[in-house]
Amino acid sequence: MNSHPENIKTQSESNSKENRRLFIKINRKTLPQVKDKYPFLYLERGRLEIDGNSVKWIDCENNVIRLPIATINTILLGPGTSITHEAVKVMSAANCSISWVGEDSLLFYAVGQTPTANTNNIRLQMRAACNEKTAVEVARRMYARRFPKADLIGKALKEMMGMEGYRVRELYEAKAKEYKVGWKGRSFIPGKFEIGDLTNQILSSLNAALYGILSSAIHAMGYSPHIGFIHSGSPLPFVYDMADLYKENLCIDLAFSLTYAMGGQYNKYIVSAEFRKRVIEMDLLAQIGPDIEEMIKGGKVARRHRK
Repeated sequence: MNSHPENIKTQSESNSKENRRLFIKINRKTLPQVKDKYPFLYLERGRLEIDGNSVKWIDCENNVIRLPIATINTILLGPGTSITHEAVKVMSAANCSISWVGEDSLLFYAVGQTPTANTNNIRLQMRAACNEKTAVEVARRMYARRFPKADLIGKALKEMMGMEGYRVRELYEAKAKEYKVGWKGRSFIPGKFEIGDLTNQILSSLNAALYGILSSAIHAMGYSPHIGFIHSGSPLPFVYDMADLYKENLCIDLAFSLTYAMGGQYNKYIVSAEFRKRVIEMDLLAQIGPDIEEMIKGGKVARRHRK
């Protein structure tokens, strides 16, 4: 057995890198062992094939793992993955949908849904959104997270949106002062990322990463990203609705702290690494499902936290 210092260092660096990932590497020990449907399973750098009537995952090291697709809502296919037509057919028969995403689902590309997918959650979402009274109640619960001490009973959506706009502007100013960073206001022009100042560039990147995670999770849990309660006239209103629950610490505070730390030079690798770190620290992946259910149904929902 080699025990050279460089080998030990390499192993340590590998373990450290794994600990910074949002999704753990899939092997026989880490496969979900639950009675209910597991929301999603993330895979990267490997291929999905059929072995008899079962779906097997062959990773980049040629490890073969049979996946219990009947217990999984969605497979998230990350970079370096491929899937056979037969695997898609078997997964469809098991009501397991597929999403194509970037590394750690920080970007969301597309979804393939099964024709017999469970529609309970999206029907619940649609009923709440199509009734003006319940839609405002859902929006009120979302705003209550940002205004825990405010009395929002009876307030119209437009009034709460005005409160939120004022709160966010004050938050930007407070964070700029806290981190001693210059701030001229939020600015984002689609397709012209490079013309924004450093803080706006970081904010745009962090927001996009958060939208990617939420898009994957919302699809995987059987909701629609297109049916919102606050945002409208945009392609993913429910994603934006939910993102606002997490942005203060996950995006805004981090953007200003990184602006100070970077010293004027945008570095996408640092932004990505620090974002992953905060997602892990706040256990975002364990929060999303209960938060969606709480917002739509009302009442507190018990959360499953990772050990």
